[in-house]
Amino acid sequence: MRDAFFAARTFTDLDDLNAQADAWCRSQAADRRCPEDHTRRVAEVFAEEAPRLLPLPDNPYPVVERVAVKAAKTPYVRFDLNDYSVPHSYVRRTLTVLADTNRLRIVDGQAIVASHPRSFDKGQQIEDPAHIQALVAWKRQARRHRATDRLTQAAPASRTLLVRAAERGANLGSITASLVQLLERYGASQLDAAIIEALERDVPHPNAVRLALERRRDDRQQAPPVALTLPAHVQARDKAVRAHSLEIYDQLKAVGHEEP
Repeated sequence: MRDAFFAARTFTDLDDLNAQADAWCRSQAADRRCPEDHTRRVAEVFAEEAPRLLPLPDNPYPVVERVAVKAAKTPYVRFDLNDYSVPHSYVRRTLTVLADTNRLRIVDGQAIVASHPRSFDKGQQIEDPAHIQALVAWKRQARRHRATDRLTQAAPASRTLLVRAAERGANLGSITASLVQLLERYGASQLDAAIIEALERDVPHPNAVRLALERRRDDRQQAPPVALTLPAHVQARDKAVRAHSLEIYDQLKAVGHEEP
């Protein structure tokens, strides 16, 4: 097979290769001389031997390849030089690939988490559109949570405003985005005071906070703030950072100065 069939042979896909192999076995390979009896052809010897062979079983023999794989930081697993998508909730987990000639299943225990057509190419990325859509929605939700965390750390009163707004069925995503813009324009202390004023008036809405900020600015006789678009590395320096205990540094210093 390696020397007589595969040498210099071209094919379009696995089905085409199998069809060529079947035709080759029934023609060229069957017409050659039998190695044990050069007076007869292989097809003649096989026709004599075939009635003595056991019949094939009713159920096809399972030819599934089973391989343990791990999804790293991205929701893909690598098998046979190709990457297959999995739901984003399975990143950093060890899964199992069950692959046959046509399909590839990715399982977690007994649960099938993904199913793809098998690719025999190299370096391909096979994706399920549902996995990509779920990942995009999750990233959007994560960005909104990060904005909420930044907002509540800088202006603690914003947490109460968001709770009251949610009770009234307001869109928390747009409220958070508006308050973050006000935070960047007016600063944390002014925003927190304006939110408290809006809550006292029982109006948990960014418009009420904006009016309170403008009124406080007029009282101080200050010019309207100008929105600035700063580079990412400058914005990173202005992020609210939660303070942590510094005792660990004292411990490290004590360990570093121990006498030998």
